[in-house]
Amino acid sequence: MAKIDDIAERYMEKVVELSPIRATYMGVKGLDHEYDDFTVEGFAEKGELDRSTLAAVEAAQPASEAERVAKEAMVERLRILVERYEAGDLASGLSVIFSPMHSVRSSLDLMGTEGTENLENIAERMSKVGGALRDYAQTLRVEAARGNISARRQITECAKHADNWNGAAGDDFWEGLLGRLTVDGRPVSGALAEKLTESARSARAGLAEFGKFLRQELAPLAPEADAVGRDKYSRGSRFFLGSAVDLQETYEWGWQELHRIETEMAAVANEIKPGATVDEAIAVLDAQEHRNLSSKEAFREWMQELADATIADMADRHFDIPEPIRRIECMIAPTSDGTVYYTGPSEDFERPGRMWWSVPPSQQTFSTWRQVTTVYHEGVPGHHLQIGQTAYRTDILNRYQRRGIHCSGHSEGWALYSERLMDELGYLSDPGDKLGMLDGQAFRATRVVIDIGMHLQLRIPEDNPFGFHPGRTWTPELGWEFLTDHCRENHDFLRFELNRYLGWPGQAPSYKVGERLWLAAREEYKHRKGSDFDLKTFHTDALNLGTMGLDPFAAAMRRL
Repeated sequence: MAKIDDIAERYMEKVVELSPIRATYMGVKGLDHEYDDFTVEGFAEKGELDRSTLAAVEAAQPASEAERVAKEAMVERLRILVERYEAGDLASGLSVIFSPMHSVRSSLDLMGTEGTENLENIAERMSKVGGALRDYAQTLRVEAARGNISARRQITECAKHADNWNGAAGDDFWEGLLGRLTVDGRPVSGALAEKLTESARSARAGLAEFGKFLRQELAPLAPEADAVGRDKYSRGSRFFLGSAVDLQETYEWGWQELHRIETEMAAVANEIKPGATVDEAIAVLDAQEHRNLSSKEAFREWMQELADATIADMADRHFDIPEPIRRIECMIAPTSDGTVYYTGPSEDFERPGRMWWSVPPSQQTFSTWRQVTTVYHEGVPGHHLQIGQTAYRTDILNRYQRRGIHCSGHSEGWALYSERLMDELGYLSDPGDKLGMLDGQAFRATRVVIDIGMHLQLRIPEDNPFGFHPGRTWTPELGWEFLTDHCRENHDFLRFELNRYLGWPGQAPSYKVGERLWLAAREEYKHRKGSDFDLKTFHTDALNLGTMGLDPFAAAMRRL
């Protein structure tokens, strides 16, 4: 009988072979010059790998509790992946935040930029951008003929991304990449420089061709409606959460959770300035010179200092942080059309975990009070601790558990739980920083309401606590109004966010719903342990399980 861990290791070997982009993210050397096969056959090969591995795991009998946890985690993830592949969700999915187009470009962000070997890999990979995108375009044609196609808004916005990466918005990604490359600390010269320049030219042309395809060929075939309906939304929700939640109950909870958070925000605003509204308190904070920075680089340095100080303070006190995880890099992203995100360390930890900030072109000032909690979310105790520590635990987790699973509800739920935890531990004693945390929480609760509401085209409750258009059916226009009513962010950022929700159904609620399920797991654990409950031990036990869907996570926690 095959062991679960053996099946997992063989699966990951094949995953790396089929996805050089995944290999780059994992830090596996030897494939940085290649791209995935984005043809219909390439997607089918990945789908068959998931299907055959699922059958093997389901037939295997775990020999220990650790293998039982690994089996349950693999079965849950592989089942929903196979379901989404068979429905056409994976090959046809095109959104403003996630698609093969984005992966083709973003994989270059994680490649080494120093030394001849790294630069040769970059040159070869750039030379293959056009071919990879042509293959993907053909797959999108086939899927469209099958009736699987994204909404027109996503297609036209992705075409704008292609334009912007090629310099339409001011910053040319390819020029920026070439400007970062060095050999022995010096700018590249000679034949290698010529090769890189030609490869960048080819990549730019390939991206322009793909953008033209999106606008002129795919967009006219696409539906105008953004809502994906209950069946597709349910698949997306289960994929991003690893749990089949009651969508109607979750929608109703989102309204109440947002109201609860905003009530707490009002109380904190009163601490900042007695009698002040939330908006008046924010004006007070924004007027305080020490809370504002005027350049991206100053903001990056502030992030780095806070992230480093937090790791140093929490290590060996609140968490057992392995030495390689005590290093994080804060980066300004090379494109301006995204959001804040984290990338994990390479398998050998030579490349550290990184938090990236994609800054909208219109943003000129940076309010630190808003982002203290974001550094905790992306760094420690958030993503960097959870993802980095999981990657480190080769002694108790197989490679699939360490690097093969991604479940947004588990990881984003933990990161949002971490923000709340930092308040519990006293790190948000400054009322301004706490208001920033609550503002972020309100933002995530708002997403629960509008994401489920817009895609399922639900009615707005007659008795909603904000008196917001009672009885109306959700539309993207109402989504924008609700988002701007409750979220105090740059409007360029919020416009991107709304487009993201419309194109990535089920992902946006996974933060707040994931946090809800993490808190439920902690309460159950605390109840079982009684007087023996210890918060640090809970975190250790939970993180040692590795990343997984939230249903198998809850089941595994109940057995501890």
